[in-house]
Parts: sequence; C-alpha cells; structure tokens
Amino acid sequence: MKWTPTEVDGCWIIDIAPFTDDRGFFARTFDAKEFAEHGLPTQFVQANMSTNHAKGTMRGMHRQIAPSAEGKLVTCHKGTIVDCCLDLREDSPTYGSHAMVELSEENHRALWIPANCGHGYLTMSDDTLVTYQVCDWYAPELERGQRWDDPAFNLQWPGEVTVISDKDRTWPDWDGKPFA
Repeated sequence: MKWTPTEVDGCWIIDIAPFTDDRGFFARTFDAKEFAEHGLPTQFVQANMSTNHAKGTMRGMHRQIAPSAEGKLVTCHKGTIVDCCLDLREDSPTYGSHAMVELSEENHRALWIPANCGHGYLTMSDDTLVTYQVCDWYAPELERGQRWDDPAFNLQWPGEVTVISDKDRTWPDWDGKPFA
C-alpha cells in the first residue's frame, strides 16, 4: 500500500499495490499494521455501501460528533467520484482546509477521512458504487452537516451538481462559531 498525505492533517490517499496475472488482480485494501503505523484506527465496526444512479449526484457534507465521531475509509468500486474531506477540527493545524481526491474503479484508491471532518462526494459518472468502512456506529442524533456549496469553505467541485437530497441541500452555512 502506498500512503500519500493530503492538504488535511490525518487525511490519507491510500493506493493499493495490485498483484496482476491473467485472471485479473489481487490486492490488500486494508492492513491493521499499516493503519496503526499511520496513527489510524485499526478496527471498523460498520461497512456501508452507496449506489448513485446519475452523474452529478452530491452526497454530503456529513460528519458525526462525539461520542460517535466516525473515521471513514472510502472507496469507489464502480464509476468515478470526487471525494472531499473538510477539516472541521478546531485543534487541527489544517482547520478549515479541504482535500478533494478522485476515486474510481480504474485507480482503486481509497481515502481516509479522519473523525470530526466533513465528508462528501460528487459523482463524475452514472451508476457509481461507493463503500465506507467506519470506526463508530451511525447515530442519527449525532449527525451534523455543512452545505456542500458554503462560501466560507470555497469548495470548487469539478462538475455540476444535478441531484441532491433535501437534507444535504438545507444544511446550514457556517455561522463562524465553533463546530459542535
């Protein structure tokens, strides 16, 4: 596995090292020892899958707060997305910054999203399949979000948003106060 840091402290691009032969390829997509060496959790408690029918689908920007703050390992298995990690951790040296990374069935990349960071993605192709491995259980009462187009964060999405849920459309703009 190849680990590449992003603009957000603790957010990593993880490239697999495939072993290829005439059948296809085989690769490790998770290694607890390597995660520990990078100071990351080594246990996931939930795995989630998301399908998206149309190019231009926006999901995000979501996070959960303590006591169920979730770190996420995100992978796109079909199609292409641009995944975004938004640093909302006030004690972080990269507070307010973000990283956008293309994940696709071709590049087989994963993105590690640290707990307490906002997370969202935009589909760049029709019929995408995205998986999340998370380090804490989903708790709807602890879910928070920010608008995907909040001017305070200057997120420059590389395509038009054409499909978005009512919930994601109506997350509040940042009011300048600390994030809860």
